[in-house]
Amino acid sequence: MSELEEKIGTESSVDLVTVAQALHWFDHDTFYNRVKWVLKKPNGVIAAWCYTLPKVDDEFDSVVRKFYAVSKPYTALVVGLLDDKYSNIKFPFDPVDGCVDTGPFEFEIKQVMSLGELFTYIRSWSSYQTAKDKGVELLSDRVMEEFRNAWKEDENGERIVTFPVYLRIGKVGDGSPVMQPRYSDWIAERT
Repeated sequence: MSELEEKIGTESSVDLVTVAQALHWFDHDTFYNRVKWVLKKPNGVIAAWCYTLPKVDDEFDSVVRKFYAVSKPYTALVVGLLDDKYSNIKFPFDPVDGCVDTGPFEFEIKQVMSLGELFTYIRSWSSYQTAKDKGVELLSDRVMEEFRNAWKEDENGERIVTFPVYLRIGKVGDGSPVMQPRYSDWIAERT
């Protein structure tokens, strides 16, 4: 039994593969080859989604966009695929039944958040982490004050934050043979 079969599943054994906010980091050819191998033929589904900048209102969104622009020099090139809402990402799958293409399809997630929770989210961005590793604090006191002034919270210090989500969804085709990938190669590429 191959390592891929042992750790993931046998050929044509998985109904659904999902990828949340990570597809832009993958080696697409390698990943898609493995997905096509493991998904059930002919209708195994892959769903990959990303989200973009949070939205609150025009004033606050302006501060977020300004902050995002300042963080850009610390952003990996692959993150640009998020700016395109996964519309330009390679996605070699057939549309699922009922769809004429593989997207991206737009949805929204709404979350009640405090400004502190939003700052925690921003600190999770790869650009924030890269800047921090280089000794740059993107959320300086001045920047945090700009955010605070635009926040205009309710009595609990919370607001509804909307995250636009963009979904690419597709299925494998007729079951044409796919070369069996080696799980150890896939892991080695990520370390």
